[in-house]
Amino acid sequence: MNEQSRRPRQQGKPYRRPKKDPVRMLAFDALRAVDERDAYANLVLPPLLRKAREQGDFDGRDAALATELVYGTLRRQGTYDAVIAACVDRPLREVDPPVLDVLSLGAHQLLGTRIPTHAAVSATVDLARVVLGDGRAKFVNAVLRKISRQELDAWIEQVAPPYDEDAEDHLAVVHSHPRWIVSALWDSLGGGRAGIEDLLEADNERPEVTLVARPGRATAEEILGEVGEETALPGRWSPYAVRLSEGGEPGAIDAVREGRAGVQDEGSQLVAIALANAPLDGPDKAWLDGCAGPGGKAAMLAGLAAERGAVLLASEKQPHRAKLVAKALAGNPGPYQVIAADGTRPPWRPGTFDRVLMDVPCTGLGALRRRPEARWRRRPADLDGFAPLQRGLLRTALDSVRVGGVVGYATCSPHLAETRAVVNDVLKEKDAELIDARPLFTDVPALGEGPDVQLWPHVHGTDAMYLALIRRTG
Repeated sequence: MNEQSRRPRQQGKPYRRPKKDPVRMLAFDALRAVDERDAYANLVLPPLLRKAREQGDFDGRDAALATELVYGTLRRQGTYDAVIAACVDRPLREVDPPVLDVLSLGAHQLLGTRIPTHAAVSATVDLARVVLGDGRAKFVNAVLRKISRQELDAWIEQVAPPYDEDAEDHLAVVHSHPRWIVSALWDSLGGGRAGIEDLLEADNERPEVTLVARPGRATAEEILGEVGEETALPGRWSPYAVRLSEGGEPGAIDAVREGRAGVQDEGSQLVAIALANAPLDGPDKAWLDGCAGPGGKAAMLAGLAAERGAVLLASEKQPHRAKLVAKALAGNPGPYQVIAADGTRPPWRPGTFDRVLMDVPCTGLGALRRRPEARWRRRPADLDGFAPLQRGLLRTALDSVRVGGVVGYATCSPHLAETRAVVNDVLKEKDAELIDARPLFTDVPALGEGPDVQLWPHVHGTDAMYLALIRRTG
C-alpha cells in the first residue's frame, strides 16, 4: 500500500439547508411584485403582512423590519444600483431582475440599517439560495462581500460625480432620484443647494401616518381621546388632523374602521379646507369634486358642505374608484351624490356649482415619500401625456362653476409643467382670476409669493400639494 492510499479521504463540507427567513422572503416577494407587476408597495405590503401575522410567522418587530427593508430598498434604489454596478463585472441591465432585487435588499441591510455585517450577508445569501438557487447565491455572496468593505459615505464618494463637476448627477446618486426629477424639483423649488438637498432627503424619509377626523362624523379631539395621547399627536396645520406615532396601525383604530376617520396627508386636508373657506359672493349650495377618487378629499368636502346646508356631487371617471368614493362618503351627515363620469365630458350643465375642486391626475412627484417606486417609473414623456387631460379638466371646472364661484385646481406634484403652466394656459382662454390662497392656509408658514400655494415635505412635513384658487368672472 503506497503512502497516498493510506491518507484519510478528505470529506467535503456537509450540505447546509438554507434557512428560510420569513421577513426577508416577504420583502423579496413585495419587491418582485413592484418590479414584475408595476404594483405599488403601499398596496402590496399590507396584505402580505396581514397574511404573515395570521399564519403566526410575524410579530410587530418582524413587520417593522419587513417594512423597512421594502421601503428602504425602493427609496435608495438609485444609490444602491450605483454601488452594485461598481461591484459586478457586467452592466446592471444584464443582471437578472430577481438577482438584482436580492442584491439591493442586501445592500440596504449593509449600508442603510444597523444590522451587523455578518448577519446581513448570511441572511441575504440564505435568501438567494432559497429563491435563486445555490449557483447564483455564490454570485450574491461575492458581490455583498465587496459591498461590505466600505460604509455608505465612502461608496458615495467613489460612485457619485463631484458636485462641482455635475451638480444634478451628484444629487441624483447621493439622494437616489432620477436626474430629470432632481432638475425638475430644483426648478420648482428655486434657491441654492441646501433647499434641494433638504427636499430630496425628505423624499427618502418615512412619512408620518396622518388621520383626518371627517367633519360631522368626528373631531380631532375625539380621535385623540380614542387613540390615546401616548400614541398620537394633533396635526401641525389642519384642525382635523391626528398624527400617529411610529408603528401606529390605522386599521386597528375603531374610528377608521367605522369611517369616522380616514388616512389622509395634511396637505390634502389643507387643500380641501382652503377651497371650502374661499370667499364667495352669492349662494353656496352646490359643490363638485370633479376627480374624486379614491375619496379622501370628497369625504372631507361632503362633511364641510353638510355643515353649511350644501350638497356635494362627487364624480370619478373609473367605476371601481367611484365605488371607493362611495365607501368613503358612506355615513356622511348630509346629502351627497357619487357618480361615475368623465370630467372632460360632464353630464351636468354649465354654471351649476358654487365651488369646484379639480384634483387632477398627475405624475405624483409630490408623494415620493409614500410611493418611492414611482420615481423610477416616471419619465419626462409622462408630462406630455398628462398635459391635455389636466388642461381639459381645468376648463371643465371653470365651465361648471357659476360666475362668482370658485375653482380649486390641485395636484400632488410640484412640477411647474403640472401646476402654474396649466393654470396660466387655461386662464388665457377663460374669464377668470386667481384668488390669493395663502390666507386660507391658517398659520402655515413659507407659502411663497402667491397667489397660488405650493406645500413641501421638507418645509411643511406634508406631500408637495399644489393649489390654485380661481374665481370665474364671466
